[in-house]
Parts: sequence; C-alpha cells; structure tokens
Amino acid sequence: MARAAESSAEAAAAACSSGHRRKAPVTPDPTPLDVEVSASIGRVSALFTRPADARAQLVLAHGAGAGMRHAFLEGVTARLAENGIACFRYQFPYWEAGRRAPNPPRVLTATVRAAVERAHAEAPDLPLFAGGKSLGGRMTSTAMAAEPLPAVRGLVFFGFPLHAPGKPGNERAAHLASVPCPMLFLQGTRDKLADLDLFAPVFDELGARATPHIVEGADHSFQVLKRSGRTHEEVLDELVAQVGAFADRVGSA
Repeated sequence: MARAAESSAEAAAAACSSGHRRKAPVTPDPTPLDVEVSASIGRVSALFTRPADARAQLVLAHGAGAGMRHAFLEGVTARLAENGIACFRYQFPYWEAGRRAPNPPRVLTATVRAAVERAHAEAPDLPLFAGGKSLGGRMTSTAMAAEPLPAVRGLVFFGFPLHAPGKPGNERAAHLASVPCPMLFLQGTRDKLADLDLFAPVFDELGARATPHIVEGADHSFQVLKRSGRTHEEVLDELVAQVGAFADRVGSA
C-alpha cells in the first residue's frame, strides 16, 4: 500500500502555496446529447463539455444515488475543463426514467459501452478515458473486463465501491484482474464502502496497472472534516490534478 498511496497533504500544500483562495472555475456550456443504448433499452441523456484546449476526454458515469447533474460531477467537470480535459457525462436508464433503483448490471454495462462509443464519435481526436463515481466506475470496469471498450486507454474511479457499508470484502474487485488497461483509483481514508486494508492485496495483484491515490480524511463523497483544515473544493482540485497527470502519462504512452 505504501507503494501506491501518495501524500494528499503534500498535494494540498502545493495547491494552496499561492496563499490565496482559488477562483471558481469557468466551465464551457455543455452540449446536450443523447445516447442510443439499444432498441430494447432505449435512449439516455448526456452532456458533453469540451474546453478549447482539450487534450483528453473522460467519459464519466454517475453513482447509484445521483444523476449526471449532481454537484460532485458538476464540480469535477468544471475542473476537468479548466485543466484541458473534455468530459462526457450520461445518465443510466433508471435515473433517466426517474427511478431510484439501479438497473441490472447487463443494462448498466450496455449503457456504459454505448456512452463510450458516442463520446469517442464526438471527439475522435482526443485520447479517451472512462470511469465514474462509485457504481458508475464499477460498471465501467465491469464492461471493460467483459470486453475491452473501444479506444479507451485507461479507467478512472472516483471512489470504487469495494463493498457495501458494514459488509467488508473485496469480491467486487475480482473482475479488475481482467481489465487490460491502466486504472486510477481515487479513494478516501474514511470511505465506508472501501476498507483500504482490503484494497491493498487488490492493488498488489493489479501491479503496474493500478495507480491508487489516497485522500486523507475523505469519505465516499470526498467530504473532509472541518478540522482537517481543507475544503471540499480543495479536495476536488486534488482529484482532478491526479486525473490530469494520469491522462498525460497514459495518453502519451
């Protein structure tokens, strides 16, 4: 674990070294799109945000309890754009239909695959990455493990949900051994859905394919306690900086 875990405190210090509060990012207006999943599943909504200086694209799936317009994904999208990374967000069919219970995995992974294809068609000139928040990230890796997602160079997890709260285990990570591409794991030390001690052997098994970045004091939503001296905005800055570095390293390989 020591091999993989970077010091979030050092990253935070670097982000704040200028001595003043960071200005709110200005996000380009997203382009509303839709994604045809299949004749039986239907269409879902999507939002494509591409900054003028885009050098990569991230296809970003939402978590189980919130859609693509959730404040967390809005904040990540804004910072990605500020850092020269386009973002393609999309809804899963259950959220599109106004339901709270997620679809079966076969429907979710079919949606991931269709969204990735649509995103690549929208910006074929950009190195392509895919992932998501919690469930969205896990369904992206599940789809990739079953059959490689065309053109995708790496996966990004914003809080991989290793297990249900209070039910520790790492069975949900078994499919990751079949993922052929590099993976960036952004995880918090207070995440009740991911015991980092249980993640350690997973990272060891994945070897060089796994790049874990551990955020000290962050929970599953990457919220930190006030006594940490950090703000949620600073944590988002740190996460997106890691995504940018990962995209640059993997995209140029």
